[in-house]
Amino acid sequence: MTNDMLMYIMIGSGVLFIVILIAYFLLNKKLKSKETKYIAQLVEGTKTSGFSMDIFYQKVYIYCSKVPFLRRYVLKIRRRLEIINLEDEYLTRKQTAQIIFKALTLIIPLTIVIIYLTRNNIILMFTLFLFELFFIETFMEGMVDKIDNQLLKQQIDMFSEMRHAYHEYNMIEEALYDVSQNDEVEVSRQVEKIHEILLSDDPETELEKYYDIAPNSYLKEFAGISYLTKEFGDRKDKDGASLYLKNLNNIVQEMQLEILKRDKLDYVFQSLSMIAALPILFLDVLKNWAIGQFAFTRQFYNGTAGFLAQMAIVILTIVCYIFVRTLKDNGSVNTTRNVENPWQKKLYEKKFVKKFIDYIMPKDGTREYKKIVTLLKDNASKLKIEWLYINRVACTIVAFFVSMFIILEAHQYAIKYIYTEPTSDYNLLGSMNEKQEKTAMEKTKNDNVFLDKFKTDFSITQEELKAEIGKSKEYGDSSTAELDSITKRIWDKLKVVQSEYLKWFELLISCVIAALGYYGPVFLLQFQRKMRQMEMENEVMQFQTIILMLMKIERVNVEMILEWLERYANIFKEPISRCVNNFESGAWEALEELKNELTFVQLITLVEGLQSAVESIPIREAFDELDTERNYYQEKRKESNERLISRKSMIGKVLGFAPMVILFVGYLIVPLCVIGLTSMTEAFNTMSSM
Repeated sequence: MTNDMLMYIMIGSGVLFIVILIAYFLLNKKLKSKETKYIAQLVEGTKTSGFSMDIFYQKVYIYCSKVPFLRRYVLKIRRRLEIINLEDEYLTRKQTAQIIFKALTLIIPLTIVIIYLTRNNIILMFTLFLFELFFIETFMEGMVDKIDNQLLKQQIDMFSEMRHAYHEYNMIEEALYDVSQNDEVEVSRQVEKIHEILLSDDPETELEKYYDIAPNSYLKEFAGISYLTKEFGDRKDKDGASLYLKNLNNIVQEMQLEILKRDKLDYVFQSLSMIAALPILFLDVLKNWAIGQFAFTRQFYNGTAGFLAQMAIVILTIVCYIFVRTLKDNGSVNTTRNVENPWQKKLYEKKFVKKFIDYIMPKDGTREYKKIVTLLKDNASKLKIEWLYINRVACTIVAFFVSMFIILEAHQYAIKYIYTEPTSDYNLLGSMNEKQEKTAMEKTKNDNVFLDKFKTDFSITQEELKAEIGKSKEYGDSSTAELDSITKRIWDKLKVVQSEYLKWFELLISCVIAALGYYGPVFLLQFQRKMRQMEMENEVMQFQTIILMLMKIERVNVEMILEWLERYANIFKEPISRCVNNFESGAWEALEELKNELTFVQLITLVEGLQSAVESIPIREAFDELDTERNYYQEKRKESNERLISRKSMIGKVLGFAPMVILFVGYLIVPLCVIGLTSMTEAFNTMSSM
């Protein structure tokens, strides 16, 4: 190193030291300023002395939002929670993280159990992983439903507080403000939002916006009744009671009935989902037990038939689980689906996909097109008809390739069984000991030499095989009788190995399964429609409550009642919407057209009452029986809910227990009986011939 270079290094070091000193003094001066001290005190005040679950969940939310796979579930859950927790980002993140964290604590041990139980069956393992994803998604939706039910129960207490506040202030706005001050419950945010709407410059427009995001129909009714009372004023009923408070009481009674119905449905279905899913976890356990206790079943469980039976039970379990979850519908608002830009829309925008879907889709105006559109409307589905056909094509492709994969794997299982199972004559009375099994495996290895040699030679005859076996080192010293027995055994194995290839009828079976997959989405929609039809009476009784609340308010007319019915309708939304659109062109004619579209007698009776109110009598008189027979309708509503729960329970039990019954009867008892009787028959025949 030269003297000049050393001097440059010393100068540079000196300059760097001076810069560091200056920066230190400037930073120290900055830290001693009042503003910096104040900020430090604020930060210190927010620090927790110990572990905080709230902070933990916030960190979990941030982490899960960055993980690609978990991010989908985070966004899906928070879309529903955002509606419940109006503009409360902290609480929305916390509840989302809680649900994700609980799901992860469940899925991790479940994954370990699945890997352990199916470690020898890779196909079954991956099938269970697929089912596990569906199960966890359902679990998370159930957690969100639980929060939704909690909000519904909070509304009962909120309405009680609202009643007291209204008695005290006798003003809707003041009462709403007083009730909204309770920040500890989620429903307070909804009340605060309604209060802001009523004080806004254009409450009617803001109210319409709120109807689109309200968590349940009861808050819609509460917001609407509060607005009408504020606009037109409260009045006394014939018994001297406040009409507004009486309407609140009607809404509370509706909520109580709904809470009871949801609690009973949750009680009935809380174990059915698990019962439907559990059999799939014990396939290998049951198989190993059967082979251990009854060795003669080894050929069935380790062969093609056993593999196909396993796959059939897995598919049946998944189908039954889907239908059980569909059957249990508590009526909560579901906004988890991305209906603005789903994957179907992105796929349909591809030119070749659009061309193909448009070709197979029924043309507008045809009978099939109207049938599909009606089915979607009856289900209040957000799917467009082209999206439905994309689902159908996707299900067809998946069903075909999955069935082909299972069939090809079944052939491989049969070949694997021939190559790996011990070659020995064991019967119903017991299994082989360790020495016998070792000898049997030696025979299997010797037989495999000839299987590998001749498995592609389809022209070989049994005599030629016998000659080859007689010249081999494995069986060359065998006697003539032994050679005949060995040849027959290897010949039978060779015929099985050579016959395990894809056959034309198996391709036909895959095509049939693909056709079933094509109709699968339609079958599911038809099932959902059947379940919705069971809710018809319940929805009409909700309409009766709405009419009962509106008919006593001044300036309420038939058109306003129809708009309210449209807002809260689910099953009958389409015909009521058409009636509202046609109302301006002729009230009586629009209601008559609505009546002709309906087949449900109770709703037809309500429409006839609306027709009477259009021309001849006031609304209050047209529906006077709703008020006088209020108790009767309440009891009828309870009885209707009981029937609904009973019918859903009966169908749910059939679907929930079907996989368990098939598992024990079709996978255990029937094979044991059939194979056992066959083995006994062969044993008796052998003994008779001796």
